[in-house]
This record gives sequence, structure tokens and C-alpha cells, in this order.
Amino acid sequence: MDSADEFCELACLTYTSEDGPQRWEAARRLLRTRPDLTREHIWAASAAGRDGDAERLLAADPGLATRPGGPFGWRPLSYLAYSRAGGDRPVDLARRLLAAGADPDEGQLFGGLVPPFTALTGLIGHGERGPVNQPRHPRWRELARLLLAAGADPNDGQALYNTMFEPDDEPLELLFEFGLGRPHDSPWRRRLGERLATPQRMLRTLLRWAVEHDQRDRVRLLAGHGVDVLSPFTGDGPAWAPGDGSTPVALARLYGHESIVDDLVARGAPPPAPDPVADLIAAAFRADPAAVAAVQARHPGVAEAARAARPGLMVWAAARASVSTVDLLAGLGFDVNAPGRADAPVEEPWETALHHAAGAGDVALTRRLLELGADPRSRDRRFGATPLDWARHLGRPATAALLEPLTA
Repeated sequence: MDSADEFCELACLTYTSEDGPQRWEAARRLLRTRPDLTREHIWAASAAGRDGDAERLLAADPGLATRPGGPFGWRPLSYLAYSRAGGDRPVDLARRLLAAGADPDEGQLFGGLVPPFTALTGLIGHGERGPVNQPRHPRWRELARLLLAAGADPNDGQALYNTMFEPDDEPLELLFEFGLGRPHDSPWRRRLGERLATPQRMLRTLLRWAVEHDQRDRVRLLAGHGVDVLSPFTGDGPAWAPGDGSTPVALARLYGHESIVDDLVARGAPPPAPDPVADLIAAAFRADPAAVAAVQARHPGVAEAARAARPGLMVWAAARASVSTVDLLAGLGFDVNAPGRADAPVEEPWETALHHAAGAGDVALTRRLLELGADPRSRDRRFGATPLDWARHLGRPATAALLEPLTA
């Protein structure tokens, strides 16, 4: 691999486990050592934000603006959008590429999967590995506005997914300004047709995540832009956002998010119907032992029914609630070693509560789970790793030190 290709590879988000600040710093070091590597390489010039080199290259060959190349076989606009190595004039360079024929909807299907990772996706960044390893482009606001004004589809499914995990609503506000939620003709929609979710479905999926994760400002933002916040979730959906017939207000009540409940009721949602299991779980997530006892007194056998309905709830409680909630659930007989998911409240056996606590670096929660009988030798269902492995892999020395003497 030549130096220009190496720079591109180091500079750009790849949405793999390799992403992280150390790679972009390596790209910057390489560029300082080899400042000439962008002079004859439009893709490296784009990743470096060097408009002067791009201007000269495009003047000699305007077709470079739309030519795939570099280590990933992308077009120049994608290298610009996914680069996190900085750059002097990326906005000027983006204008130059668009004027030379670059498509504002430029992108690619990573691994052949839908939705596409567009240039807009790259600029907005974020995703499953978080804002440190997958940050926004330093000039994302100007660049995203430029692409949207040039016709990029604001209904960017991958960008919406990537923004789902953090409460920052600024990217959504910009996308709504340019028509998010309304039909928009784009080459991706023409190419992929019904494989792409409708704008309304994308936003309803975002709504469910916001309700379950107590993103109250986002729920208000979505409601204010006409997203249906009242109807049940139905139809085929991903495992973490199933069409299970639950309503947004019922989900908010279930996990103790009372401010969202109040807001949705004020917008016309009927108050959730009485449900002993849901009432018990909601009381536990509010860390309200008196309410837990009251539900049990009114409904003998409700704890057993709750354990049968939500066997993996302890993992979600460890991720989203408090040590007090974990204590209440343990007192109700929930298995502290039962596998579940920490990122979404669905019954999918991925990891245990101890895996989550260790990986999050939460010493108090890790210690309490151990006191409640959590097994430090348990292995998660995805990677076959122990909680100690999680703590080490995710750089959590405090929980690693707690687990090392207990892990064979």
C-alpha cells in the first residue's frame, strides 16, 4: 500500500472496531512526514481537506470528482466526509467536488447491508462505538447543510440509527429543517425500493428508542414534527424495536419515565391500562419499594408472572436504572445471572448484568452484583467472554481489579 492509500485508510471512519483517535493521530503524523502524498491523489487530498491540491487535480481531470479510488474504492466526497484527520478547507473542497459533479447522496453499502452509509452519514458520525471512537466531522454542520442544500436525502436511515444512542438532537433538527419525515426522491430509494424503510417508520423506530431510554427532549422533538407518538408499534421491526403492539405511553410507564408519560398523555395518549406486571416493574424502576410492596399485596403471584415475562430484566436494570432497582428486582426473585441485553429492553440473551457493570467501569454496581450472587466466571453468549474480559477490553481498570481475584 502506498503512503496516500495508507493515509486514507488511517484517516477515515470505517465503522469497525478499528475506529478510534489513535488511528487519526497516526494519519496526521503520516501527513506531517509526507506532506506531498496529497498532491497526485484526489482521494487523499479529500481526506486531508486540502482544497488547493484538489483544485489543481480537478482542473487537469474534472472526472476525478466522481471516480472511485483509494483503499476503499470510494469517491472523493466519501473520503472527505468520513475523514477525522482534520483539514484546512474541507468546506471549500466539498463545494468544489459538488460543482464538478459529485453526488450529494454519495455513499456505499457496507457489507452489502441496507441502509447505505452516505456522505451525510459520515459527516454526522456517532454509532454503536460512541462519540469518542466515531465522532462527528469537525465541520459537520457546514458540510451537512451544504450537502442537504445540494439535494441530499434527509431521510438518512444510517445517520438516524447512529444518532439514536446519544441525546444530542442537533443533527435531527438540521435534518428536519431539510424535510426529514417527508418523501424524498434519491438514487438510493430508486435503487433499493422497499428495502429502505419509509421515513415514517424510521422516525417511529427512533421514537421507541427515545421513549425506552428516557430521551424526553427527543420525544418532544419528534412529536413536534408530526411523528405519531400515540399508536402502538406494529409490523416487522429489528429485535431491539419490535412491532409488539406496545404503545409509547405504555413503554414510558413501564420503565418509570413519568415525565414522558405526562407529556404523551397531554398530547392525547390514553393513560396506560392497569397491568400488574407492568406496574410492578415500573415501581422497581422508580426505586420505590413501597409501591412494589403495594402491587404485590394487591396481586399475589405478580412477581412470579413478572419473572416469567421478563427473565432478562436484570441486565436492562443494571444498564438503565440504579443499584436500588437491582436490589428490588433481586428481592423479587429475578436471577442476577440471567442473560439479557443492556442496550435495549428485549428478551435476547446476550450478556449478564455483571458483564455490563464491568464493561461500564461501575465499581459500586459490580460490587453489589457480586454480593447478590453474580458469577464472575460466567461467559456472555456473543463473545464467550467473562466480565473481567469485558473490563479489560473496554479499558476499565477499577472493575478489572475487583474481578481479577475472583476470576479463574
